[in-house]
Amino acid sequence: MVRRSTVDRSPQPDLYSTGYDPGTGTQQARNGKRPRSGSGWRGAGGRWLVWTFRVVVWAVLLIIGYRGVMAIVLNETPPSKTPPAPAATADSGFPVQGASAYALAFGQVYLNASPATATQRASELAPFLPPGTPDQQLGWNGGGSLNLQSEQVADVRVQDAQHAVVTLLARVNGNMMELGVPVYAAAGGLGISGQPAWLPAPKPAVQPAPPAVNTDSAAESELMGQLPDFFKAYASGDQSTLGRFLAPGTSVTGLGGTVMFGSVTGVTAPVGGTIRHIVATVVWEIPAAAPAKGTRAANTTANLEMTYALTIERQHGTWYVQSIAPSTQAAGQP
Repeated sequence: MVRRSTVDRSPQPDLYSTGYDPGTGTQQARNGKRPRSGSGWRGAGGRWLVWTFRVVVWAVLLIIGYRGVMAIVLNETPPSKTPPAPAATADSGFPVQGASAYALAFGQVYLNASPATATQRASELAPFLPPGTPDQQLGWNGGGSLNLQSEQVADVRVQDAQHAVVTLLARVNGNMMELGVPVYAAAGGLGISGQPAWLPAPKPAVQPAPPAVNTDSAAESELMGQLPDFFKAYASGDQSTLGRFLAPGTSVTGLGGTVMFGSVTGVTAPVGGTIRHIVATVVWEIPAAAPAKGTRAANTTANLEMTYALTIERQHGTWYVQSIAPSTQAAGQP
């Protein structure tokens, strides 16, 4: 009879109860079947998922930190969540064309003033002003005089669907000025919502000197002999005569006899190939207007010097005109 080992005399747990195999050290199931060993693999897979999740989290945190540091270094500002309100334009519903015409009509009355016609001026201003306006002259003290020579719309600044300022460019008492006219629109009607404001005239812009260009003195001399006949035909508008000076496929409408040719005072032609862009200065003679009944006609003719930009093409030893237009350069600058 085999005696039991005295190494471990403590009470034995269920591990060594029925189903335990001392040869393999494993416990058999009570029903005699060996349990599946998949539980160990599931524990290892869970630990890998945890580590993968930690790596992803750290990567996201590193990216966010990097972007924050770069934003500070580059002085970047995040975009505003609320977009700015768009500037009011003609699309806001304000009647721009109607208000422009309305402001012009108002300017005709407002910028003409004389003590002799003060009552008439007040009655003509009344339709533009709100009913019951106490100042029927709209700021004029009744002294001196205003004489409007010309006016036109220079700008319309729309504030919303009912308010805008129409700026008139005008010449009053011989001086150029701008007048800001506040216009109110509602229910299909228009009105002047307040006193106009006197604004400075546009400041003069001085064009910088163009770069120096090499000129072709031989071509200029040749053109001085050819262009007078062209400009005579251009002044008359006779298409049969004018066509002799035009390049094939070119059509030019003349001035129809409204002026008479005086002279060509200068031509500037750059060095180039068979097609050149030149500048020509012409003197036109302006026919005198018919004298008023009982008066004598003027003895002198009005002359006007003007500058034209022409594109010319050389064919068979002769220059032909491809186009003619106002010049953006002064005389002597091609």
